[in-house]
Amino acid sequence: MLLGACRPAPTLEPPREPPPPTDTPIGSDARDEGPSSVSTAMPSQRAAEIRDSAYDPSQDPRNSGGWVFTDDRDPAARDDAKRKPFSIDALYQLKSVGNPVASPDGSWILFTVTRHNLAKGKSNRDIHVVRRDGSGMRRLTRDAAGDGSPAWLPDGKSFVFVSSREHGSQLWRMSVEGGEPEQLTDLSTGVGDPHVSPDGSKVAFTSSVFPEHGADDKANAKAVEARADNQIKAHVADELLYRHWTSYDDGRRTHILSLDLATEKVIDLTPGDFHSPSHGAGAHGFAWSPDSAEVCFVSNRDAPSKRSWTTNKDLFVVSAKGGRPVNITDANEAYDGDPIYSPDGRYIAFRRQNEPGYEADRFRLALYDRKSGDVSVLTESFDNWVTGIAWADAGKSVVFQAAQQGRTPLFRVGVSGGDIKKLSLPAVRAWSVAADGSLTFTFTSIGKPVELFTADKDGDGARRLTGLNDAVAREFDIRPPEEVWVEGKNGRKIHMFVVKPHGFRKGKRYPLILNVHGGPQSQWQDSLRGDWQVYPGAGYVVAFPNPTGSTGYGQATTVGISEDWGGKVYEDVMAAADFLETQPYVDPKRMGAMGWSYGGYMMNWLLGHTDRFKAIASMMGIYELESFYGATEELWFPEKDFGGPSWKGGESYTKFSPSAFAKNFKTPTLIVTGELDYRVPYTQSLQLFTALRRQDVPSRLVVFPNDGHWPSHVRSMPLYYASHLDWFHRYLGGKPSPYEIEALVEGTAFAD
Repeated sequence: MLLGACRPAPTLEPPREPPPPTDTPIGSDARDEGPSSVSTAMPSQRAAEIRDSAYDPSQDPRNSGGWVFTDDRDPAARDDAKRKPFSIDALYQLKSVGNPVASPDGSWILFTVTRHNLAKGKSNRDIHVVRRDGSGMRRLTRDAAGDGSPAWLPDGKSFVFVSSREHGSQLWRMSVEGGEPEQLTDLSTGVGDPHVSPDGSKVAFTSSVFPEHGADDKANAKAVEARADNQIKAHVADELLYRHWTSYDDGRRTHILSLDLATEKVIDLTPGDFHSPSHGAGAHGFAWSPDSAEVCFVSNRDAPSKRSWTTNKDLFVVSAKGGRPVNITDANEAYDGDPIYSPDGRYIAFRRQNEPGYEADRFRLALYDRKSGDVSVLTESFDNWVTGIAWADAGKSVVFQAAQQGRTPLFRVGVSGGDIKKLSLPAVRAWSVAADGSLTFTFTSIGKPVELFTADKDGDGARRLTGLNDAVAREFDIRPPEEVWVEGKNGRKIHMFVVKPHGFRKGKRYPLILNVHGGPQSQWQDSLRGDWQVYPGAGYVVAFPNPTGSTGYGQATTVGISEDWGGKVYEDVMAAADFLETQPYVDPKRMGAMGWSYGGYMMNWLLGHTDRFKAIASMMGIYELESFYGATEELWFPEKDFGGPSWKGGESYTKFSPSAFAKNFKTPTLIVTGELDYRVPYTQSLQLFTALRRQDVPSRLVVFPNDGHWPSHVRSMPLYYASHLDWFHRYLGGKPSPYEIEALVEGTAFAD
């Protein structure tokens, strides 16, 4: 997994972590009943309570003629200066909006809203519904437990969803008119990512089961209980990927189970000692065929340890009755995933990469012809990553999302190829396509909180349906961005967003925080993010460039970082700093830098190569490359980016290891890490702290014992923001943290 995919998402919704178990040896317990009875051809040889919203879309003049998404506010606007500066408290007043899905006839939209309680360290997600014209918004669930993943039943009158209100995450059914939901499952292994079969007779979902027990919940429950009650606690491994993300392998595998709504019988569609769907695939890891006769899913069935250094994923199809799955993409040793059937059943659209072992290879949109077994690629000439797909025009075209210069717009291409058309929307976050082709999506920009929108099939006539965050936007100054292109070395152009502080006045100089993104193959996006509003609220200019290695600027830019971690990126970051230093609003004597994951690595690299920054903050950063290789879980990442295993790789492991330059460290440094971070093990941060303090460099180490690469948004991130405000206040002179660090740690910060 990309390190960039491991930084906090640019939304307020807590990011989903991959399923906890990890791959272990291939077993022989999978049923061998011969190939499933499936319609897909074998691969060819050819290459609740009703409450009206306070926001009425029909009365909003901005909806007349189509919503305008641009944010061209003057950063020195006096009206913004009259609002309160944005703060940690303001951040947690914002609501997250997600999972929009239109009803079968397109008249209703289900979506989720997440609310946060900063003082209690809790979040709650509920399901709402609204008519497509924006009227009749209702909050359907109102439980203290989390409710999410709504999926319509074909009648358009009811839906299923996942809730943790009884015995962990279970499947529930509810009428769109409200009322009490009906519990459909009570599985000891939990439920996730429900998919309703098109005929409405079944619901397929993921569950973390012991492969030897499959859908036998009594046996699974007994095994879970035995492990919980056992006085011996240990991890035993014979293969790699013995741990993943934040959890050790406990023998369970993610499988797709299918519930028959009439008989209540549950069967295991993907038996065997494999994750099916694969790690991180989530809701896009499997799909129903239109006739409800088969399911297509994603799985890596290479040898156990090999799964730690190969990016190979394949598409399999299996009968809805169960049986032996058929691999339809075995010819490609790189990634194949995110399947979705065309409405007429002719094709399976999916995302594909061509280069084995390279997780940052360009993602393409491909079609599998279920009649002929042929594969066609529709976006080979498109030089950016395809990040999401959906069918449109009754199966005549595919709408896809892509990374493009700091945004994620939508495009359309026909099944026969041809011109790729960009839709009118500047960007979308979560999105779906209705049966008539119309779009439902959420939108946010750096200076605008997320809300729910609709548009026609071309992205025109956009209309905002919710105003859930209007009150916060009226009370607090959510700062607008500016965009610049910086001249880099050897003619490189570096795209950068800049946010000026609350109360900004021309002619005054302000302290600066330069933020380097993780990934490294990812991009900073024009999307509201805590770092980009909390710090400007405290008096800082915040700048975030997309240097070499970023996505959205052509694949050559993305590839440019491989085996060159401290090279072109460092030059680009320095070019950005050079530009900012000359701006009349930046105080060149009060410049700091921060970064997460790969961005943390770059902070560690800066420590040994420049003293221009007065303070640095390194989060979940890599410090010593050889020891990182030996402890991380997804080996394909360092093997590609550093030239192979540490004992066979090129000079990258020594040439670009920040530890090799520790004698040069002088800059005061804040370090943040999590003990459950198995992507960038927290010992990397401990080594960095030791090197700094042993040389008497002012430093602070913050360790979250219960968090991994993504600390909890509501339980841990408040300390993250406060620690940064405190550190930068000491060395750059912005406003201090509103909360004492000791009080947050001791539990007295929110005492009455």
